Amino acid sequence: MGSEGTDTESSGQYFDPSPAAASRPATVDLLLPDLSFTLRTDRGVFGTAGVDPGTKYLLLEAPGPPAGTTGDLLDLGCGYGPIALALASRAPLATVWAVDVNERARALTATNAETAGLSNVRVAAPGDVPPEIRFAGIWSNPPIRIGKPALHALLLTWLDRLEPGGHAWLVVHKHLGSDSLVRWLDRVGFPTRRLSSRAGYRILEVAPS
Repeated sequence: MGSEGTDTESSGQYFDPSPAAASRPATVDLLLPDLSFTLRTDRGVFGTAGVDPGTKYLLLEAPGPPAGTTGDLLDLGCGYGPIALALASRAPLATVWAVDVNERARALTATNAETAGLSNVRVAAPGDVPPEIRFAGIWSNPPIRIGKPALHALLLTWLDRLEPGGHAWLVVHKHLGSDSLVRWLDRVGFPTRRLSSRAGYRILEVAPS
């Protein structure tokens, strides 16, 4: 999933459960001050041509999990896994859930985590995360292009699973409704503030209801 861009061509959307696009494997590099990965990607998955700038901005500027973090963290809409792998590397004692509806994205994330030697990444379809799991933190470049009703339902589902002291960090471009999303989140009981802004992207910090 992601807040900016699609991999549509004539073959569907990156948020389709089973991408219709013919496979065309490629690799992209995720380069951050504290880590780097070469990640496998493919058509029909968000960010095929390179790590989305919103995703990279989130990983650079949003608070990360402290190194000693235990418990469960969530990458909501993992794509091929850049956020999940960064979280797992930064918090090796935590369990990082990498969740996406796209089966090709999930397969790529699992492969990328295995290649990176990150055994604390658990890849799952949304319905396969045990209902008792609660998250100390959620990081997401959410799928704005699924439309407001579906996006709102998605966010309510997962934000309700934050631990009392947890937070979510979302990256959303201003042209794709970041400011209206802040107002909606506040209205439905999740206090939200703009944490940072750069090149049109906003990092939103969301507290539990």
